[in-house]
Amino acid sequence: MSELFSIPSLMTLCMLVLLQAVLGFDNLLYISLESKRVAESDQQQVRRLGIGLAIGLRIVLLLVVIQAISFLKGYTLLEFESVPIGAVFDGHSLIVLFGGIFILYTAIKEIFHMLSLEEAHGHGAGAQRSFGAALFWIILMNLVFSFDSILSAMAIAPKDTDGHYPMYSVIIMATAIVISGVLMIVLADTVSEFLKKNRMYEVLGLFVLFIVGILLISEGGHLAHIHLFSYKVEAMSKSTFYFVLVIMVLIDIVQGRYQRKLLAEKVTTGKQLH
Repeated sequence: MSELFSIPSLMTLCMLVLLQAVLGFDNLLYISLESKRVAESDQQQVRRLGIGLAIGLRIVLLLVVIQAISFLKGYTLLEFESVPIGAVFDGHSLIVLFGGIFILYTAIKEIFHMLSLEEAHGHGAGAQRSFGAALFWIILMNLVFSFDSILSAMAIAPKDTDGHYPMYSVIIMATAIVISGVLMIVLADTVSEFLKKNRMYEVLGLFVLFIVGILLISEGGHLAHIHLFSYKVEAMSKSTFYFVLVIMVLIDIVQGRYQRKLLAEKVTTGKQLH
């Protein structure tokens, strides 16, 4: 278990916590809106209890997916070989591939939804709910939102040479889930209010999700030995993944500062004209 406290493991934990936070933006917004449907005196309690229960269920879901991958690994479910394309699919590769496709679809759908002129902003207003009903929907939707974050964590978490997740890797993922859940409890109101005023920061999160989908699809294609003509699908390396993320964050920071500079120049020019 010495690997648990190694520098690469601690870096992975920090990255997973950050990724969970980024991917949890929409979840936080939903929780905040849903909790406002109950009596004001119960809103804080339903948020904390809902997120707390969802943390436990998310860890259970993580363990179930890991066990499913371990059980299905090595069992050939589909194999074909033709002139243009060939592949050998087992349970592990199919789970990883479908997970990547699911994440990619989610990211693309949300990007198009964000760009749509018909995007609804008033979905938070609705009928009042009882404490139990609001708690149920918060837990249910938290689990729905969990799939992309769990699959993303599994894509980044360290694996052994056989593709299995060692115990320290499972502990890292579970710890990241707990830390991100606690942060959600503490920051639910603050983050929700911030996002409602600064929705542009969701763009970075969606493109992080997009890259994670590409990472999983490439890994699944590599596990399935997919090849098109004489070209084999190779898994994206973690160093490439982290490099792309750093570049995306730097672009976002520079672009944000440049936009503020342009806005300041516009305000200055407008004052001079008047």
